[in-house]
Amino acid sequence: MSKEKVEVLVEGGKATAAPPLGPALGPMGVNIGQVVSDINKKTSSFQGMQVPVKIFIDKETKQYEIIIGTPPASGLIKKEANLEKGSGKAKHEMVADILIEQVIKIAKMKETATLGKSLKEKVKEIIGTCQSMGILVEGKHAKETLRDVEAGKFDDEIRLEKTELTAEDLARLEEEKKRLAEESAKRKAEFEKIAKDIIAQMAGKPRGEIKAKLVLSGIPDDMIKELLPVEGAAAAPGAAPGAAPAAGAAAPAAEAKKESPKKEERKK
Repeated sequence: MSKEKVEVLVEGGKATAAPPLGPALGPMGVNIGQVVSDINKKTSSFQGMQVPVKIFIDKETKQYEIIIGTPPASGLIKKEANLEKGSGKAKHEMVADILIEQVIKIAKMKETATLGKSLKEKVKEIIGTCQSMGILVEGKHAKETLRDVEAGKFDDEIRLEKTELTAEDLARLEEEKKRLAEESAKRKAEFEKIAKDIIAQMAGKPRGEIKAKLVLSGIPDDMIKELLPVEGAAAAPGAAPGAAPAAGAAAPAAEAKKESPKKEERKK
């Protein structure tokens, strides 16, 4: 029995007979409208996301099978948290909070693409992904929530496969996200002030010594790189005192080295 395969990306719940799906299905002789309808039913929970879809078609009987892939766990977490992106500094910057019901929902969506055998193990995997994205779970850092899961705190929710949130839950999560954003901005401003003060006080000292002091003071690595460029890199206009010299500062010496062989020849 020969089968043809069609692979497309569609927006969850919004597949149409327009390209790329319609033209790909046309030569197969299947009821395109019915296929589109079935795809939309299967992808309705992924609204607003691009979903990989595979359609296997028996060209003789016109029967078909639809296999729905799922977006990465990180994409599903961002959708639940209503975020465009996770934290780029997950160790010290939290950008959102989600509840165990949302984690269970994502774990169920990814049930065929996670390593865990039980739903509880799959939930733990999703919480681990939250940790790398700077997203709290149940108001706690992911490591703490993982300990709660292992201790059985959410066994009832997992057993009942609870995934629904109330309007009050959603409103509270949005408020929490705003609070985290404000805290992050405040913390960044504090770090920047401390860093600039240290750089100014240590002006003229070796970069390594200044960097060591910044690290000891808890300044994030990305901010250190921004305020204290590596030696040999061009300093930005208005760079903080103590920053490494611009690349051009070393140019005269380099040029002198290039010219020295010629001078030697002339002396000969």
